[in-house]
Amino acid sequence: MSFKIDVIKDKILSDNYFILRNITYDLTQKNGDVIRHKREVYDRGNGATILLYNPRKQTVVLVRQFRIATWVNGNENGMLIETCAGLLDDDEPEACIRKEAIEETGYQVGEVRKVFELYMSPGGVTEIVYFFIAEYDDSLRANAGGGVEDEAIEVLELPFAEALAMMKRGEICDGKAVILLQYLQNAGLMD
Repeated sequence: MSFKIDVIKDKILSDNYFILRNITYDLTQKNGDVIRHKREVYDRGNGATILLYNPRKQTVVLVRQFRIATWVNGNENGMLIETCAGLLDDDEPEACIRKEAIEETGYQVGEVRKVFELYMSPGGVTEIVYFFIAEYDDSLRANAGGGVEDEAIEVLELPFAEALAMMKRGEICDGKAVILLQYLQNAGLMD
């Protein structure tokens, strides 16, 4: 299916931290019909995430931190268990995730494997997230993790089976974590 897009108006509503735009556009369909749309689009930049796993110990490393958006949407304490992640800023995805892994989990990562890149909420958010996995072991622990000064991150080393059970019970409900845990399981990288 092919479309022609004509932007009628593109207005920045906010650029306090990220950019919120209101875009009015005409979408001309293949049959010539024109449909006018008005949408808000949130541009927060692209990000990367990584799941560290240890096939020998059958464990994974996740993080728990407060997320205001989950609290606003009914998560009673705002805490979320998720994979280590960060915005790219000016970094390449792999460089970003190596930096974030040390900051958040305390683990240096050796070989990383990019498994895919996904739009996480394409109806209104521009972000592409690059998904990685990497093996870890105790010898790669560089520090205690916990994030940078304004982050309060708890590092969780969990048995893989328990992480899957927590996901099924809804205790792990971060999309990035669910996707990567299921990837490890489906790829046969963990028992």
